[in-house]
Amino acid sequence: MTQPAIAADAPVLELERASVLRGERLILEDLSLRVAAGQHTAILGANGSGKSTLVKLVARQLYPLARQDGRPSVRVFGRERWHVTELRSLLGMVSPALQLDYTTETPLEVFDAVISGFFAARGLGLDHRVTPAMRGRAQDALDQMGIVHLVGRDMATLSTGEARRVLIARALVHRPRALLLDEPTAGLDLATRRRFLESLRALAQSGTTLLLVTHHIEEIVPEIGQVLLLREGKVLRHGGKEAVLTDDALTLAFDMPVRVRREGDYFNAVPC
Repeated sequence: MTQPAIAADAPVLELERASVLRGERLILEDLSLRVAAGQHTAILGANGSGKSTLVKLVARQLYPLARQDGRPSVRVFGRERWHVTELRSLLGMVSPALQLDYTTETPLEVFDAVISGFFAARGLGLDHRVTPAMRGRAQDALDQMGIVHLVGRDMATLSTGEARRVLIARALVHRPRALLLDEPTAGLDLATRRRFLESLRALAQSGTTLLLVTHHIEEIVPEIGQVLLLREGKVLRHGGKEAVLTDDALTLAFDMPVRVRREGDYFNAVPC
């Protein structure tokens, strides 16, 4: 359960002129971004803007083009190279695609889904040795997400929102320094989405750095202060959310006239 040693001041993420080529087309081009610990950040853009490719870069599911100067273009917690299992103990991931793996195949009980996060496995195997400390952390994670009552249920019987919270609990067993949330509210109804966003606020306030990937600005919780706005694989705007979430910027990003409204601590975009 010991996390890899990293520098205390290591940024969660550093991208320096990162580019990704698919076939003959650049799907990310010269993208730069720095996320310090505690600097909650939203990555915003329309479908096809490069958000999914960026997620795969951060998750080490694909790799950028080599730079001519030989310098690394992607570093996570200060390092260019990671064993994926090590990285998952520091950077948890939650996405609708991941959820499918836990709800559509062999039956999987909720507590087993959470505690198997220690082994980077889907459920517990005969060779997995679960310690009392692991059980304690799993229980803490379930408590933190408010889903202790789901223990004993099969993952496939849960609502979309319940299953999403189980996956966050699974990521939290490591007490990661950051969470990468890829379209985390996809498939949630209005009320469930609001409750889910409140749980993200609690995580941010507890010290977990949030990286939220979305195309809905109303999902950018108040704790998120930095926004990277993508368009066609390039950075369109980057900075504080008040400076990025403007009518002009979102009109360019989504290729349609947009008016931005502020509702309390949240922003909303309305086509016009």
